Amino acid sequence: MTTNAEQRAELIAGAAVLAVAASFLIWALGDDAFSGRGYEVTASFPDVDGIEVGTEIRMAGVSLGRVSDVRLNPQTYMADTVLTLPDDVVLPADSAAIIQSDGLLGGAYIQIQPGGSPDNLAAGDEIEDVQGAVSLLQLMMKFIDSQSSDEGAE
Repeated sequence: MTTNAEQRAELIAGAAVLAVAASFLIWALGDDAFSGRGYEVTASFPDVDGIEVGTEIRMAGVSLGRVSDVRLNPQTYMADTVLTLPDDVVLPADSAAIIQSDGLLGGAYIQIQPGGSPDNLAAGDEIEDVQGAVSLLQLMMKFIDSQSSDEGAE
């Protein structure tokens, strides 16, 4: 039979576990998930290898937002992405979106390079200057091919 003190201790321990779990959830989702702020722009890439919903968007190495949707456009055969950016970051209309490798293990993110246009992107606009993912394996194969063709020419 449990006493009131034991029940109270179990209740406090349970509340502490729930508070820690909730704080981990908030931390994992980031404060953007609860703020509801931001606007969406689109970008169509020829290759989005390593990019998925939730992928980070950076500018100057600073995290700005996340990819909120990735889908194949059946008319252009390009990968249409929806980028969610904070309201306080206004991008020039000629900004570029580039898929960058986050390391040798295959992680990727979208790097935004601001342009110089006096006009700005608005919600629903498209970033037209894009560069798709570069496969390190394809680069290595091209390098090996170029080395073997150089040796054959000698």
